[in-house]
Amino acid sequence: MSHYYRLVVSCPDQVGIVARVSGFIAQQGGSITEASQHSDLQTGRFFMRYEILADSLGMSVETLRSAFEPIAQEFSMQWALMDTQKRRRVILMVSRESHCLVDLLYRWQAGELDCDIAGVISNHEDMRSIAEWYRIPYHHVPVDPNNKEASFAQVQELIDNARADCIVLARYMQILPPSLCERYAGQVINIHHSFLPSFAGAKPYHQAYERGVKLIGATCHYVTEELDAGPIIEQDIHRVSHCHTPTDLVRFGRDVEKAVLARGLRWHLEDRVLIHGNKTVVFS
Repeated sequence: MSHYYRLVVSCPDQVGIVARVSGFIAQQGGSITEASQHSDLQTGRFFMRYEILADSLGMSVETLRSAFEPIAQEFSMQWALMDTQKRRRVILMVSRESHCLVDLLYRWQAGELDCDIAGVISNHEDMRSIAEWYRIPYHHVPVDPNNKEASFAQVQELIDNARADCIVLARYMQILPPSLCERYAGQVINIHHSFLPSFAGAKPYHQAYERGVKLIGATCHYVTEELDAGPIIEQDIHRVSHCHTPTDLVRFGRDVEKAVLARGLRWHLEDRVLIHGNKTVVFS
């Protein structure tokens, strides 16, 4: 695989940003292989993502960061410069439903997800054999309803020890405490069906069947303290009809959930998602 630096920028919009940044990269001899920009006319905010062929620059990512700093200050940028040779470390969290975990592990092994899977954390033992088949460390952390704080303290320790850059809730059926949401803000990705808030609670697809819904959907989003209300990364739908049974709806839902979660995670790993308040700009 080619070696790239990825520059992502968010700043107040004004004339000359693209010219200034592109000119700077050209002055360093850099080759821009992919460029994306967006201006939010409602908020006056500008977003940018560049992929730069690292070998064309002949300098380390640290040197490039230092050289770019004056431009970042000039335009009041929130920015980051990533080196694709530094692979992200991902922790997967799961309960008893396997479809999202199995799909992500397969895609990872097939090379579709450019990351290292540092471990799987679960509040049940059900998925141990799957993780161990992929030679991924499996950590069973039961969640005591009467002492959740101790359980999530152990979860936090496991994540920190794994030096995780990203945590994926692959159908992990526990609510993360506010302390974890704050500690890993912008790093925790979740998936849920898109019926909320209409069909909350147990057996949402059966509730949807009784209501006669025509669309099955799923939402991939970042986790915040407000349940299932964080910035949305990706969504998709599957049309259903009166011919389909509750079992069909569950099957369709699983298909949509795993596909949406995989796309959301891949875009996050490729630095294509910029958080803007409670929304995202996704350069997909």
